[in-house]
Amino acid sequence: MNRLKYNWLICRAVAEVTYKEWSAYRTHSLVSVIVGPVYFMVQYFIWTAVYGGQTTLGGLDLQQMIRYFGATALIGYLIMDFADWNLSMLVRTGKFLTFHLRPVHHRSFALFQKLGHRMLGFLFEFLPCLLIFIYIFGIDMRPASLPWTLVSVLLAFLMNFYVNYTIGLTSFWLVQSGGIRSAFLLVSGIFSGALIPLDFFPHWLQVTQLFLPFQYIAYMPAMVFTGHYSLGGLQLSLPEAVGMQAAAVLIMFGCNELVRRRAMKQFTAVGA
Repeated sequence: MNRLKYNWLICRAVAEVTYKEWSAYRTHSLVSVIVGPVYFMVQYFIWTAVYGGQTTLGGLDLQQMIRYFGATALIGYLIMDFADWNLSMLVRTGKFLTFHLRPVHHRSFALFQKLGHRMLGFLFEFLPCLLIFIYIFGIDMRPASLPWTLVSVLLAFLMNFYVNYTIGLTSFWLVQSGGIRSAFLLVSGIFSGALIPLDFFPHWLQVTQLFLPFQYIAYMPAMVFTGHYSLGGLQLSLPEAVGMQAAAVLIMFGCNELVRRRAMKQFTAVGA
């Protein structure tokens, strides 16, 4: 019990220190306040033109589509992750050894590091953009169910972390995982639903996404936000969708743990 309390105090301190550290560079976060709305505005003009005189596309009307992209933009601020880049850097420079010798698991350290970083993002990215979407663009950004949306975003936060941390673990074999990271960002951008709702993909590709981690990062929490979830002919209530997302996160955690254990067997270092 004392050890658990000790580890918790350390992880909380990591989150607080990360928050304070990145607070020195909060102007970097403020840039997103400009980039996010500009990107959203481009999406708004594109989809307004695509709809034309049509009432619905992919089961969504224009207002739902606009709310969907507003939700994906805001969710992106809350779940943004750099665990893969950071872990790759530690392995490449040999600094991972110092973490390997510490009593707290590096994965826990990285998770709370991300938490502290996103606390800053919540204040300087999420909240300003939310206000811009509501008061400048006039979008109704009230979730269909706040409790289920919060749980879904939390699960997306974890899914994005475990996926990225798994990519970072490949550095123990490749040393430099930048290529895999670039490929993942490309594939994730397309198949997570951040660029286009997955409803517009062919049926077989929609079904495939049910077994891949990408949709659980952006598409599912955005659809939970709008109040309905359907993909590949599967229609779920909000509790069912969030339950499936939770199961996917547990599976991803299991995969991450398997890769981590193999990576630790691969790890070699000299000195301390």
